[in-house]
Amino acid sequence: MSQTQGLSRAMNIEEVRDYCLSLPGTEEAMPYGNDWVVFRIGGKIYLHIWLEAPIPTIAVKLLPERGEELREEYNAFSPAYHLNKKHWNDIFIEDTFPTEMIQGWIKESYDLVKSKLPKSTLEHFVP
Repeated sequence: MSQTQGLSRAMNIEEVRDYCLSLPGTEEAMPYGNDWVVFRIGGKIYLHIWLEAPIPTIAVKLLPERGEELREEYNAFSPAYHLNKKHWNDIFIEDTFPTEMIQGWIKESYDLVKSKLPKSTLEHFVP
């Protein structure tokens, strides 16, 4: 059963990819091989997708307190596999959250990573 009944449907991996690429300055890469896709701003990763995951999953970077809060609230949130579990969170996206919520967490990750970039790097991106 969906955790958010009555809201719009969940995103799939291709829709996550399209949304990430719509964010200014985003670059897509496969630095770990053909089974991982990452999205970066200013060379810093804000989202991972493990293409071989048994359940469609994305990993986003959040403030530690925010990640803990969401892990406690939702079963579909967990510490990220093979990443720093303090900052990175896996979100199971299949039939769990509506598009707006997933996009919100992706944007939160993007904004967090972007906020840590040097001003000289930020000058290259449209706000």
